[in-house]
Amino acid sequence: MPPSFRIISLFKEDVQLIPRRFGGRSFAMRRMTWTARAMALGLIALAGCADNPMVLKGRVAQYQQQQSALQKQNELYQSRIDTLDRDNQHQKALLAQTQQQTKLLEDRLVAVTEQLRGTTTQLGQVQNDKQDVDSKAKALTASLRRQAGVSIAPNNSFLQTLPAIRYPDVHVRRDGDVIRIELPGNQIFDPGGARVRPAATNMIADVAVEIRRTYPDQLLGIEGHTDNDPVTGGQYRTNHELSAARALAVYDMLVNSQRYRPEQLFIVGHGPNHPVVSNGTPEGKQRNRRVELVIYPDRLGQ
Repeated sequence: MPPSFRIISLFKEDVQLIPRRFGGRSFAMRRMTWTARAMALGLIALAGCADNPMVLKGRVAQYQQQQSALQKQNELYQSRIDTLDRDNQHQKALLAQTQQQTKLLEDRLVAVTEQLRGTTTQLGQVQNDKQDVDSKAKALTASLRRQAGVSIAPNNSFLQTLPAIRYPDVHVRRDGDVIRIELPGNQIFDPGGARVRPAATNMIADVAVEIRRTYPDQLLGIEGHTDNDPVTGGQYRTNHELSAARALAVYDMLVNSQRYRPEQLFIVGHGPNHPVVSNGTPEGKQRNRRVELVIYPDRLGQ
């Protein structure tokens, strides 16, 4: 058998073995198969032209060109594979980041839900405290009116005269059938406390003297008020407790120092329920933190 035919026969066998070895399952294996086939065809062509040098030289050049083209195509495929692999890794990283952010949002939602439950519980407690304080105030007023030897008569000329108060931060105003005198809470008490400051005793005493001079026999309410900020720390749980304690402190001072009759006075703790101005500014909150001395048209008989 001539050499050219033996070469052709050998490469035919190799080309036939490649699919059987790799099963045609991989893109890389198929690419190797195509390369092997091209090499085989090139060698076959070379073997067929072994007797003609010019033809052989042309075939060799053509084969080299084909080999170079196949090499470039192989590099292109490899570049695409690398690009797809990088894209895949990037997508995995984005997916992991998104899952982490989702978990953080879920945790925040749980925390906000718990805070909402706590706020709802506190609101219910405040409402219950308000109802309790209002009930006690009504009971105290009724008890004062029923005390033996005390009669209450209306004063028809009640609104014609306002007490002359000269303190710049003390406000006097008519409110329906009562007269309200606002005492600034920031001058009377320490923040969160209910003990009267020594420096405030003169102001309270002067106001009490003027009220007693103008309306000596009128029923006098002492009403505590706060802003809408929640109570934090200290001995008072709610603004209602704090406002009632402050009203009681002024009550004790008027009874002990100014010789008011206990049956002439009563106290109420309103908490933040009756602001005179908006709580939207620090100045508004400061004014809403107050104790009001409320002169009622009812007069206690002698």
